[in-house]
Amino acid sequence: MIVTTTSRPTAESVARARAVAEELGAAYAERGDHSLARLRRRQSCDRLLIVSEREVRYDDGHAPPFFFHPSMALVRIKRLLAGERDTLVAVSGCRPGDVVLDCTAGMAADAAVLAHAAGPGGRVTALESRQLPALLVREGLATYRTGLPAADAALRRVTLRWCDHVDELRRLPADSCDIVYFDPMFRRPIHESSALQPLRPVADDRPLSPQAIAEARRVARRVVVLKEHAASGEFERLGFDVRAVNHANTAYGVIMP
Repeated sequence: MIVTTTSRPTAESVARARAVAEELGAAYAERGDHSLARLRRRQSCDRLLIVSEREVRYDDGHAPPFFFHPSMALVRIKRLLAGERDTLVAVSGCRPGDVVLDCTAGMAADAAVLAHAAGPGGRVTALESRQLPALLVREGLATYRTGLPAADAALRRVTLRWCDHVDELRRLPADSCDIVYFDPMFRRPIHESSALQPLRPVADDRPLSPQAIAEARRVARRVVVLKEHAASGEFERLGFDVRAVNHANTAYGVIMP
């Protein structure tokens, strides 16, 4: 992988790109006047990370480029502000001051919604097991501006960590989180979620393990929540009680520790 900048970068963008390259153990290449296609030919590498003041963008030259976007999180936060119900917030019982662990961050949309519900006094940590998605989402959470102060504040309150969720759960003390959340739906394509397609080749597609659920039950004070396809069989396999199914045939199940 090659890390570069946009054309005519600022000094801040160059410094940020060099730092990202060092973190990933990747090569940094000066962009100069080169197009991305020419840079790929010169470096003999298709996979590029393009760093700007606003974002870090992944572009492999084949799939559409990926960059962080809050997607439905922004819509859902607007609805919550308007007094509407959010299924995840309702099923999880998330409330101000809660400590939440999202074990499968993905694009961190659910983590952002939970951060809004938990408020400034809460704490939301989102875990991502693959380094590249973790970096892209972490940078986006820190810099993306939605135009809605409450949504921006929720994004900034999410702490994104690159680690395996089973390892992290084992490390945590018993009853140290109010809510432990899993959304492994990303491991199987959801065709409506076209924004996620560029990230699929670098995503973790492993199914949840019973060990992960056992550790989650130990760590959670109030509830463990699983989001999955309604007919996937995962709720039965892992011991969850299905509480809600939405219009997209997505279901939420809970375990009360």
